[in-house]
Amino acid sequence: MYKNQKHMKYLIFIGIAAMTLACAPDKPKNQEQYPDQPTKSAVEDIIADPTKGIGAVKKVTLKTPLEQERVGRGLAIFEMKCSACHRLTTERVVGPGWKDVTKRRQPEWVMNMITNVDVMLDKDPEAQKLFELCLVRMPNQNVSIGDARDILEFMRQNDGAK
Repeated sequence: MYKNQKHMKYLIFIGIAAMTLACAPDKPKNQEQYPDQPTKSAVEDIIADPTKGIGAVKKVTLKTPLEQERVGRGLAIFEMKCSACHRLTTERVVGPGWKDVTKRRQPEWVMNMITNVDVMLDKDPEAQKLFELCLVRMPNQNVSIGDARDILEFMRQNDGAK
């Protein structure tokens, strides 16, 4: 009947794919069908203060003048863990440039983005916008809160804080 066995396998594959699509359930019309899915209000409850992000960092006290020991440690961490994807200018490489980030974001948000990146990318609206812009998920570098604070101090210096 068929001259080519490869052609027959192709037709069988197309038939199975068509049947699978025809039998697939419709997308849910409301959340009640899938109660384990978070509702908008549940996500809003998680993000009590969206300017601070989601994570363990709730309050950061910034000092003036800058803490130079922290700046030095932050620079070393930046060079080791961050510089492959981020620049200190507005230039976007893999991730966004860091110029003026401390002027656009609260210190708590910055530190939560560094230390809790997976949850931030999944649930924080601002982090999700960055992901849409860059199209690459920031990897979890397992940065401690102390190291994130050092990185933040280095970012502040980069942004002109004295």
